[in-house]
Amino acid sequence: MDRSKEKTTVPYPPVGADGGQSLSKTPEQSIAEEQTEHKSQERDFREILRQIDRVNDPAYLPSLSMNELYEKVYPGKPPVVEGLLYPGVYLFVGAPKVGKSFLMAQLAYHVSKGLPLWGYEVRQGAVLYMALEDDYPRLQGRLYRMFGEDSAADLHLSIYAKQLNSGLEEQLKRFVREHQDTRLIIIDTLQKIREAGAEKYSYADDYKVITSLKHLADEKGVCLLLVHHTRKQQADDKF
Repeated sequence: MDRSKEKTTVPYPPVGADGGQSLSKTPEQSIAEEQTEHKSQERDFREILRQIDRVNDPAYLPSLSMNELYEKVYPGKPPVVEGLLYPGVYLFVGAPKVGKSFLMAQLAYHVSKGLPLWGYEVRQGAVLYMALEDDYPRLQGRLYRMFGEDSAADLHLSIYAKQLNSGLEEQLKRFVREHQDTRLIIIDTLQKIREAGAEKYSYADDYKVITSLKHLADEKGVCLLLVHHTRKQQADDKF
């Protein structure tokens, strides 16, 4: 029997057939994918440059289409007092000596304790009541007459603060950082925090002050309540 013929008839696996084809196709596919990805990155980069140029144009006016606006998701702002007070800035204005400070103390106490106020649901949280026209003995007496010995650990009281653009914003931000559950900040009165040298009873100045505080309230998600006196002088226009 011829052993050499047996050896030549033994089947060998086609090493270069299937394996060779898959190896030759893989690099071609990878190069194509890389080219596609590279082109996509170039388009994205050009679009970014276009948007930067657009925004840096002095005539650029920021805007959103209605579709873009609807696609955005904005976090909700739960009320401080349901149907009455929400995060943002409010002005509480009244004549001198009509009981504004008593009302502010009651509001601050109810929010700090989470107690319903006049039938309105209250969301409990820390409160900063800046009674800037009081001293601590007078404030203590008023609170004791109103609430007795039932004190509130989350009601924080201050009789001194810096003025706007002179450190007040930093003081308020630090308080909120130290009391993460802050819901309400009461400033009694607006006149006490005005920037030094500011014009009195000016609409433009009031607008500037409130705009500055609104940025802070929106950033921190708190309610800022500003107590303000009506003018004491007589005026032809009662309003």
